[in-house]
Amino acid sequence: MARLSRKPFEFSFIQASGRAPVINRHDRRKTPYTMRLLAATSGLRALYAPGMRFSTGRGMDRMRMEGRTMSLRGRLVLLCFLAAGAAMAAPQAQKTGAPRDPEIIDTQGYQKLIQQYRGKPLLVTFWATWCEPCRDEYPMLNELAKQYAPQGLKVVGVNLDGDGDLILMRRFIARYKPVFPNYRKKPGEEGSFRQAVLPEWNGSLPASFFYAKDGRQIGQFIGERTRDAYETAIRSLLTSGSH
Repeated sequence: MARLSRKPFEFSFIQASGRAPVINRHDRRKTPYTMRLLAATSGLRALYAPGMRFSTGRGMDRMRMEGRTMSLRGRLVLLCFLAAGAAMAAPQAQKTGAPRDPEIIDTQGYQKLIQQYRGKPLLVTFWATWCEPCRDEYPMLNELAKQYAPQGLKVVGVNLDGDGDLILMRRFIARYKPVFPNYRKKPGEEGSFRQAVLPEWNGSLPASFFYAKDGRQIGQFIGERTRDAYETAIRSLLTSGSH
C-alpha cells in the first residue's frame, strides 16, 4: 500500500489566468491527499486576489503573525476614529442638550412674573398634560405666539402637572417646542395661587388670562376656545393701550 506523503507543500491561486493551482512538490505527483485538497479549495480561486499564497509549516505561522499585526492595526485605527468622532460630537451635544425643566413659581413668583412683563401685552395660559383640551389648544397658542410676536404680544405658559407627571410634561414640551417661556406652579397653595390669578377661578383648565400693558387683567378664557376667539381677544389686547 502506498503511503501518503506529508511533506510541506504550497500552492497559489492565479485568478487572472484561470489556471488550476500548481502543487509545488519534489515529484509533482497528485497523491490522494493533494487531490482532496484541490477539491476542497477549488472554489477559493474566485475569492482571492492573484498572487495570494497559502502554505503549511512556516508559511502558516507567518500568516498568523501577519494576521495578528493587521488585527492590531485595525483596532488602533478604529480607536482613532472613535476618539475623533467623540471630539467632534462633544460640542454639538452641549449645544443641543435637553431643554431645562420649567422654573417653579409660587404665588409671589406669579405676581413678580406679571410685573416683569409690565409695559407689554401679555397672555398667560395655564395647562397640564392630563387636560385634553389643553393638549389641543397648546399647539394653536404656539402658532399664535409666533404670528403676533412682531406686534409685541408676549405669551407665557404655566404648567399645573404634579411631580408624578414630569416625564409627560418634558415629552410634551420637547414635542411642541414652544416659542414662549413656560413655568410650573409649585405644588400646594392652590387657594392662594388661584386668588392671586383670579378670585373667581376654580382651577378649571384650560385657562388663559389677558393682561394689558399697565398690568391690569382685562380678560380671561376659562375652558377651551377656538382659534378665532383667541385671535379676536389678542387683537383687542394689542389695541387696548395702557388705559
